[in-house]
Amino acid sequence: MTASDLTQPPKTNPLEIYRYRDGLYAVDLLTAAVVHLDFFTWLANNPATPSDICAHFGTAERPTDVMLTLFTANGFITLRDGMFHVTETGREHLSGGSPWNLAPYYASLKDRPVAKDFLVVLKTDRPANWGGASDGFDWHKAMETQAFANSFTAAMDCRGIHLGQALASRLDLRGRTRLLDIGGGSGIYACAIAARHPQLLATVLDQRPVDRIAAKLIDQRGFSGRIAVRAADMFCDPLPQDCDVHLYSNVLHDWGVAEVRRLVAISYNALPRGGMLVIHDAFINADKSGPLPVAAYSALLMHSTQGKCYSTQEYEGFLTEAGFRQFQFMTTAADRGALIAHKPG
Repeated sequence: MTASDLTQPPKTNPLEIYRYRDGLYAVDLLTAAVVHLDFFTWLANNPATPSDICAHFGTAERPTDVMLTLFTANGFITLRDGMFHVTETGREHLSGGSPWNLAPYYASLKDRPVAKDFLVVLKTDRPANWGGASDGFDWHKAMETQAFANSFTAAMDCRGIHLGQALASRLDLRGRTRLLDIGGGSGIYACAIAARHPQLLATVLDQRPVDRIAAKLIDQRGFSGRIAVRAADMFCDPLPQDCDVHLYSNVLHDWGVAEVRRLVAISYNALPRGGMLVIHDAFINADKSGPLPVAAYSALLMHSTQGKCYSTQEYEGFLTEAGFRQFQFMTTAADRGALIAHKPG
């Protein structure tokens, strides 16, 4: 693949193909709530705050937040004055006592492995198995093995060919000289941005053995002269000090609040004055009412990682705490977007 290929978008729109995959687990989260928890019947009789819901069902904050966002985006519940209420749709079709209640229709799905996983995740806040892998599987740890790193990186690489071009076309990088792609995987985002912005050099930072995979793919795309690769732990190892743009592309959604706060603070300290931070991800609305495809994707992330899709308001809070200012949000492609923040000059 040549550099010019990464400036040409596909002729057709793969949006629905992304959505099928990204929303795959949403039905299992709904099944767990309807069949195992009888969530809507209880909430119909007991409007509640998020903390009330956690206390009643014995569930943790992060997975409960993802569940409530999904049901809000679907129009099954609504938030008023800090209290969640069941909507007319939820009351008629998901609550006990209604002649139109569809809970029995979902009962046949109650033994689906992912539906059962969600019960455990909701109560323990610990991610379940990646893609149905064996018990005890930790995909962060598995990335240290060559076979899994190859497979996972290939999956993210094919996704990034489209998403990377869309991101690159929206970024204003005039006057910027070097990009640091943190947790950059195959380097596809750095390559796409370099192809669109020829003045830019880049470094892709990721752990071993992903760094070796990235170096090979970057060379195949013809960017080895402009894009370096550095093996490092983004949480522990010092970041390069010569990059005026930092990129987290589909990285932060894998981590919990404490880790996200830590990573943006690390970037703030490493960036020069006037430096730019780009978060490229799938974003929940500030009021957590949707969008529905992102809320569904967040269910998948909540199941299999320590993270979720964060709202724009949550990210701006993390960034403000770290010292960033001048936020700008833009949509890109396939339900993704970019949040830009600046380190004051």
